[in-house]
Amino acid sequence: MFHWKIWEKTLADTLIITKRDEQTIWMAALSGTHATDLRIASASDESTSLVGNIYIGKVRKVQKNIDAAFIEIADRQQCYFNIAANPDAIYTKKGNSKKIAEGDELLIQVIRDGLKTKLPALSGNLELPGQYLVLTGNDSRIGISGKLSQSTKERLKEWMKPFAREKYGFIVRTNAGEASREEIEAEAKKLEEQYLHLLKTAPYRTCFSALKTSEPVWIEMLRNTYTADLTSIITDDPQIYNSLEHYLKENDLQNLSKLRLYQDDLLPLYKLCRLEREIDLATSRQVWLKSGGYLVIDPTEALTVIDVNTGKYSGKKLRRETLKTINLEAAKEAARQIRLRNLSGIILIDFINMENKEDQKELLAFLESRLFADPVKTRLIDMTKLELVEITRKKVHKTLKEQIAALESEKESLSQKD
Repeated sequence: MFHWKIWEKTLADTLIITKRDEQTIWMAALSGTHATDLRIASASDESTSLVGNIYIGKVRKVQKNIDAAFIEIADRQQCYFNIAANPDAIYTKKGNSKKIAEGDELLIQVIRDGLKTKLPALSGNLELPGQYLVLTGNDSRIGISGKLSQSTKERLKEWMKPFAREKYGFIVRTNAGEASREEIEAEAKKLEEQYLHLLKTAPYRTCFSALKTSEPVWIEMLRNTYTADLTSIITDDPQIYNSLEHYLKENDLQNLSKLRLYQDDLLPLYKLCRLEREIDLATSRQVWLKSGGYLVIDPTEALTVIDVNTGKYSGKKLRRETLKTINLEAAKEAARQIRLRNLSGIILIDFINMENKEDQKELLAFLESRLFADPVKTRLIDMTKLELVEITRKKVHKTLKEQIAALESEKESLSQKD
């Protein structure tokens, strides 16, 4: 049995947020010269993510055969609501029926943006994220990030004991491993106050009210980056700089000194960091490996397939070592590409077949260690009888290609108006 203890805490040493043009913001977490995370967003408010927003929604239709409801939030946006997954929904206006019914109004949160043909998804189990903790409504458990050492888990469990509650709980994030007890307790109290205030005021708010809107995408990206090893947080936009400065002062003072405002008209920040190249590579179908092998990445409506090929490999090792070398490099790069491209749902990787079972186990253990670093929930299921490696990744935001397409559509719409 192989055990790879190689989860790299240094997920990124530099966080870049740059205004590519008046309508586009590029964000990248860099480890050395390579991106570990990429996001593209609109500089306007028109196409920002709804994930994390909390509304008073109205039930427009109940679909009993799929145990779902379609709930309207702001701007007549229809969303999908899984009834079975939300038995303790918080109603602000309820009809005579004991079950959820048309016309009911309830407190809900967006947990997934609309993806392709799918509507945005809602939950009645509210979550309030912080730098070190996430408050979880309707779940009284206190969970600790699996990416922390056992001794750190035990210490944090002890610190969180005073915050055990019947109606809600907490998830302790990876960043908490570097925080002091005072910082953890202060954030727990702050999140509690926010949550209780939401529950208290919700019954008095009108339908479609937004009780909480998500923070800018660059704040979300900063929160999801392991900040202990960050050396720099750099932006070239004064407004974004002020936003980051305010957030760090309020939530993460120890990292405030890492914030920089880049100013050089001759060399734009995105050019300096070669972000154009990173985005081109992260949207191309074929990705070359240093060994000479390559990946072919094909997203479909149902799943994404990643095919590993030997390509131009010129090594002189024995065949078994050759296959193992290429597959291990492919596993490392596939995990990086999944995160860069924000691929989700079912992902199948067709590695080069290896007859040796021990080599297969080693490959799976190595791949799992690489997937472990992803802030989005990612699971390696197993290798099928056809030797395809099956992975699932939680659907939250649009893929990188969809982010680019949405921006292009917005730009075209604006140009038509002009």
